[in-house]
Amino acid sequence: MQSICSVDGVTAAGIKEGKYGLALIKAEGTAAAAFTKNIARAGPIILMQERIKRGRLAAIISNSGCANALTGQRGIDNAGEMASIAAEELSLDPLEVGVASTGVISRYLDLPLIRDQCHRIAPLLEHSPSAEISAAKAIMTTDLVEKHSRVTREGFTVGGICKGSGMIAPNMGTMLGYVYTDVEISASDLQTALKTAVKRSFNRVVVDGDTSTNDVVFCTATGAAGKVPLNEFTAALEECCVSLGRQVASDGEGATKLIEVIVRGARSEDEADLVARTVVGSPLVKTAIYGEDPNWGRIVAAAGRSGAEFDPEKVSCWIAGSGLKAAVCERGVLTEDLSTAKASLAGREVQIELDLAAGNGKAIAWGCDLTEKYVEINGKYTT
Repeated sequence: MQSICSVDGVTAAGIKEGKYGLALIKAEGTAAAAFTKNIARAGPIILMQERIKRGRLAAIISNSGCANALTGQRGIDNAGEMASIAAEELSLDPLEVGVASTGVISRYLDLPLIRDQCHRIAPLLEHSPSAEISAAKAIMTTDLVEKHSRVTREGFTVGGICKGSGMIAPNMGTMLGYVYTDVEISASDLQTALKTAVKRSFNRVVVDGDTSTNDVVFCTATGAAGKVPLNEFTAALEECCVSLGRQVASDGEGATKLIEVIVRGARSEDEADLVARTVVGSPLVKTAIYGEDPNWGRIVAAAGRSGAEFDPEKVSCWIAGSGLKAAVCERGVLTEDLSTAKASLAGREVQIELDLAAGNGKAIAWGCDLTEKYVEINGKYTT
């Protein structure tokens, strides 16, 4: 699928050699970013939190296989060297090169390898579907599939790629995400739009409850399409990010089911957000979905510890999937529709809907089931 390379002015390239990959994306324009809130931040995060204040990017260099996290000042310096390597190859200002890393924590970067890979792929930068596929594959770690999204509106386009499969409970975004648009927009307006989109997409994805040291989403606007209404752009950006977030949840480590949790009737959107993320992140809910057990008590119990205020005796809950939808709880009372509910859990996608009957707030969150495969993957991650 063509996504970022459907945006005018974007070229990409990538290489994957064993677990070590490198992606280059070149596109000049105003830029914004969202970063992990984990205080154990990787070198590239610390570096880019300062550099993005310039409000402009001309390229991104991104490696996989080594997170360059918990590596102290050397890690920050190495992230700066990555920017310089890309800048030298592309004849750019290193201060306008975004840097991101993913992989094993507490390992130092192999800068000679990164320099060599960058030198080999820089001449391959292209504005084509195959080019962005190579970039998307280059940043994958435990991901099973690439993740692309494109949203087109009259007169403009938003496209994005991302990677993420485990260590996903982002208090900002997902593992790594690169979004591009041809809209002409100021850096401040772009930052506001990205903040809104991230809140309603990546921030509502929970695979395993762990927030990465390396989470970042960069958004660059080339301006080729000119100005558009800000609300239209923000809606398109949110749609693009939601699509990417859903793909991350669906590709969760060891997952067999995508879970979507819809919460309505909360006192506010923020409280609905709390409930949705708590439910989709609950290990007990995740394992029940994996076992196709319509245990609605686990769902309401998770909602009850979210911090949102509601009366459990007024809560209603539905479970849907495989073309079926069953009410399992109506105003706090168990229904007799559990056989239909169990059948609805048999498919690849499951939807849980909660009505808290406490207000007008609504939010949606995404996650996946928790399986034995997740333990297998993460029990041997560094070995």
